[in-house]
Amino acid sequence: MAALRIETVRHRRCTVLVAAGELDHAGRARFSAHIDAVWDWSPGPVLVFDLADLIFYDSSVIGVLAMALQRMRATGSGEIILARPDAHLVNVLRQTDLLGYVSLSRSVDVAVAELMLRTARE
Repeated sequence: MAALRIETVRHRRCTVLVAAGELDHAGRARFSAHIDAVWDWSPGPVLVFDLADLIFYDSSVIGVLAMALQRMRATGSGEIILARPDAHLVNVLRQTDLLGYVSLSRSVDVAVAELMLRTARE
């Protein structure tokens, strides 16, 4: 069993959350609490999730993302970007009708760069 590890990096326009190990029911509360702790680190907030290093995840990952999306909807602002999502996660998001509420990026670096360009144009 690989314990859930969560790292955060604060950027000017977003907060990057990198999760590795196993995200199951036991880790869901910890991951949600971690999101709460960094919620105000970026305007919006804009949260970039890199979950590619999870070796196991169950439906808890959908619960965590849905909770963040619900909170963003309640406040009327925010954005979630998934960096390097695997095909299975994309498929599950599609089946749960959540795919339309998140953006996908091929890497954290690309997501951060695109946010910086978007900010420069605004």
